[in-house]
Amino acid sequence: MTSGRRHALEGAYATFALFTAFSGQFWRNLLGWWGFGVIALLVVAGAAWLWWSRRPQLSWRRVPKSTLAFLLIAVASVAWSNYPGTTAVAVALTLATTFVALSLALSLGWHGFLRALGGALKWLLALSLLFELWVAVFVREPLLPNFPDFDPDAESIPMAFYWSRALLFEGGPIEGVIASRNLLAMAALLALILFGALLASGGMRRAQGIGWLTVAGLVFVLTRSATVILVAVIVLVALGFALWARRLGPDRRRRVYAAAAATLAASVALLALSWNALLELFGKGEDLTGRLDIWEAVIGLATERPWLGWGWVSYWAPWVEPYDDLAVRKGVEYLQAHNAWLDVWMQLGVLGLIAFASIVIGALWRSWFLAVDPPMDDRGTRVPYTAASLIPLLALVALVGQSLAESRILIESGWLLLVAIAWGTKQRQWTPEPLPALTPTRSPRRFARPRVRP
Repeated sequence: MTSGRRHALEGAYATFALFTAFSGQFWRNLLGWWGFGVIALLVVAGAAWLWWSRRPQLSWRRVPKSTLAFLLIAVASVAWSNYPGTTAVAVALTLATTFVALSLALSLGWHGFLRALGGALKWLLALSLLFELWVAVFVREPLLPNFPDFDPDAESIPMAFYWSRALLFEGGPIEGVIASRNLLAMAALLALILFGALLASGGMRRAQGIGWLTVAGLVFVLTRSATVILVAVIVLVALGFALWARRLGPDRRRRVYAAAAATLAASVALLALSWNALLELFGKGEDLTGRLDIWEAVIGLATERPWLGWGWVSYWAPWVEPYDDLAVRKGVEYLQAHNAWLDVWMQLGVLGLIAFASIVIGALWRSWFLAVDPPMDDRGTRVPYTAASLIPLLALVALVGQSLAESRILIESGWLLLVAIAWGTKQRQWTPEPLPALTPTRSPRRFARPRVRP
């Protein structure tokens, strides 16, 4: 196989793997659990082939120890789990997702990973709009999955069980191919971050970049996800502080950190004083769409086993205690705590929570300084900032913001991106190369990608 064909095949696989990480429910709705299992096995096998093909080099100092600690605690939890068989399966799935993330991030490098991520998000957004258009034009009523795991002939089916509610022409909310407006909105937000940064850095053609930003913005608006709207506000605040820190330079950033602390304190105070008004603004009930009851139940379980937890399970398994009928609302059984931090505490105790927090804090720390400090070329010389170097920070801020209302960061695309950013930023901590944008397609500008060694 020629080098060009091999690279094309690697890029196609990486795009498919990332699309699958974002769109697990698409495959389950389309092909059922057995079909999804085949797809997942293909993704893992592809990751093994990519690792063998590229053979990325690692040294111990470039390994985020917190990730290994978290995985070790999850594996060890089989010993004290209340459901050891289920924990063993959950650990295997988490390890497989981790391996795929490492294979993509370390084998392709940040350049290749961004290219594949951009391709996956384009497919996801485009297919979601076409799918919703097809349902609205030809089906004209809510559409059930091909392989429902409930009785499709029941007299009353909760709307949450439908693949699409056929609301495109009514302005949404739309669920897209992944059958969740919150997850689709998060994908659109990540696309806005990625395409916006690449367009600013010269990594996308102007017309192409504006076009995909328009698509991502349209999907974001049509999802009407209050959760992700708030996450987007947090991302914009982080972007503002990062740009401010860039402008001031390393020696004058105390005012940035002081302002950030003041903003955080003011936000908490405003949230406490305007809680009811915010709930009314976003159309939420006083129980946050059932989240308060779920959080109360999860905290109660966590306090029963505070230090080691009940055993790793990632998304809940409804066939084992204590998850059977733990969170049921309006006929829908929820399989997450709607807060990743509470989920980790319940499953792995304080020990696992410390390890998880270490992953996030370490990745945020490295992402911040990669975003605000001028990168270096292969000679160790500082070069102009790139807009693309903001991507890890802003994407991670989005994931952390989402983790306060959803547990997605613990599975599939959320865990994959967290691991990729944690390990990718750790690699860059010990290498002089700047964070690149994708290959520029026009003459370099102020924010264009500097030359890097091959």
